[in-house]
Amino acid sequence: MTERGPQSGGAPIGPVDATRVPRYGGPATFARLPRIDEVSRADVAILGVPFDSGVSYRPGARFGPGHIRAASKLLRPYNPAQDVFPFGAQQVADAGDIGVNPFDLDQAIADVDAGVTKVRADGATVLTLGGDHTIALPILRSLARDHGPVAVLHFDAHLDTWDTYFGAPYTHGTPFRRASEEGLLDLERCLHMGIRGPLYAKSDLEDDTRLGFSIIRSDDYETDGVSGAVERMRKRLDGGPVYVSIDIDVLDPAHAPGTGTPEAGGLTSRELLNTLRGLTGLNVVGADIVEVSPPYDHAEITGIAASHVAYELLSVLAANSASA
Repeated sequence: MTERGPQSGGAPIGPVDATRVPRYGGPATFARLPRIDEVSRADVAILGVPFDSGVSYRPGARFGPGHIRAASKLLRPYNPAQDVFPFGAQQVADAGDIGVNPFDLDQAIADVDAGVTKVRADGATVLTLGGDHTIALPILRSLARDHGPVAVLHFDAHLDTWDTYFGAPYTHGTPFRRASEEGLLDLERCLHMGIRGPLYAKSDLEDDTRLGFSIIRSDDYETDGVSGAVERMRKRLDGGPVYVSIDIDVLDPAHAPGTGTPEAGGLTSRELLNTLRGLTGLNVVGADIVEVSPPYDHAEITGIAASHVAYELLSVLAANSASA
């Protein structure tokens, strides 16, 4: 399951064998997995969205998908933390990148919706590599057409439920307000994790609650620990489909310098990875990892963190598939 080769008996094709092809060589796909056109089916598709026209501060997230893929070469077939083979229990394939219009936000959102919907048409769960957080809205539109309103588990320093920037309703700071207004969210089960830093006004929190979100702050990890945060998370999410949206700036800038709007006081990479392991057994129907900006990433710190976040999400999906 760790070599390329034709699928036989439905067995998944895994990454290129690192004992035969050095990790600095081989294909440029995520974890050196097969392309989606090299397999007869895909249970999980890795899909890139190189787009950052919705950012309000630092640009560069359009280069995020390639950067995360490049940083994923060291991922190995067995995850001991979850006791699962994420590339062996399911067929994971790299679906490449969506060609997204960089000049027209409305068209870009339509492009992402169409691209995700096309990949999902054959039953694949999509793990999206962004790109800025604007892309969460069209992904949720695609999912809601099949699942109805979903719970969003949103890891971020910021709420992303603001109304507009410069009068624009579609930006990386507004996707979850729009999603709530459009009826895409289960208003009793949505949750932010890792929120911290200054807001524009106290009413930001009041609006956020009205839009359907509860909050576990970054500071709560200091007082309650990871186990306490996971317990609260599972209690909030239980009972239906869950979409996981991870802005890499949920991590402290020490662990993720390569991002567009960094905030001090964030999670460690260990805290985030352990929290994601707590999703095992929940009905995860899709996920994204966004806001990785390579121009600000020293020594691939952010890319490595993002690739391991993807690995833990794939491991959750594999564990859930094995127990289904």
